[in-house]
Amino acid sequence: GWPGLAPPAPVPVFDHDDPATHQAPPAARADVVGEFVEAGPGLSAAGYCSSVGYEVFFANSAGQRAPGRTSHATVDGIHRGSGAAAGGGWQSSPRLSDIDGAAAGATAAGKARAGADASELPPGRYQVVLEPPCVADLLDFLVGYGFSAKTYAEGRSVVRLGEVQFDPAVSLADDAGDPRAVSLAFDAEGTPRRRLDLVVDGVPTNLLHDRRTAAAAGTESTGHGTPGGESYGPAPSTLVLAGGAAGVDQLVAGVDRGLLITEFWYTRILDPKTQVVTGLTRNGVFLIEGGQVTRPVANLRFTQSYAEALAPGNVVAIGSDARLRGTDTIVPSVHLASWNFTGGARG
Repeated sequence: GWPGLAPPAPVPVFDHDDPATHQAPPAARADVVGEFVEAGPGLSAAGYCSSVGYEVFFANSAGQRAPGRTSHATVDGIHRGSGAAAGGGWQSSPRLSDIDGAAAGATAAGKARAGADASELPPGRYQVVLEPPCVADLLDFLVGYGFSAKTYAEGRSVVRLGEVQFDPAVSLADDAGDPRAVSLAFDAEGTPRRRLDLVVDGVPTNLLHDRRTAAAAGTESTGHGTPGGESYGPAPSTLVLAGGAAGVDQLVAGVDRGLLITEFWYTRILDPKTQVVTGLTRNGVFLIEGGQVTRPVANLRFTQSYAEALAPGNVVAIGSDARLRGTDTIVPSVHLASWNFTGGARG
């Protein structure tokens, strides 16, 4: 076997899974979907429940061998009333049996009902409480473009290693060994994965390397090789943003006037060097006044540097609600001092 990589302990992929396909039976996913839908009586629902398990065996002509097995499951959907208001709810886990469709559906239904008769808000900079889906989007762009050794070597990265670039509250790692993670223990090149600190107390400390970038930089791969890496470079496996002590209600209570945002979507990077991204809000946007959610707000477009959003002084607090989002991020909600909204959803 590959030195330092022990075969993974046998674990169930899903309760009562099909050993031939490692797929949860359709009835199990249908139960989760049914629970989600039933949590919103009188509302229409849309979304999906996915579950997959797979085994991988890496081998090459140099005699390296690495077996791996993992699984993941997600329910992600919305409830919608008779108007335009929609609310989102989701859960992700290594196991389908952990997914509570009723809880996710209740969250979506509550936001949909609370979002009726949303009012327009003028563009400008507002404090924000970003829920985990927004934070996951932020980190995907920041790390994918900024902490890749390929983009860094090409001068396209925003990262300044060794400098206090982010707020001291920000500590970020890539950790496939986190018990909440669903990543394999090795990358596409067979290199074992280990915890890699990317930001410690606001200071960028490391880059993601595959074998190509490591050879060029005279260092070792960090276990972030990926299919297509010759074109795209190394990629993260499981980003983990260190959580804080505040619940979401406490984050909201700390906002004098700002917005609580459920999700971003249709996000596109405008400038990798400055990490300026444009996108839209969706599935629940609410005005916060005096530490209380007061009314729903129509969706907004933003144009914001993701790096600037996490700069010193901009991270007011980080939540204690960190959880797996999809397959590659474990993130909490965050309270940021400023977010730049440039218009409504139509412009």
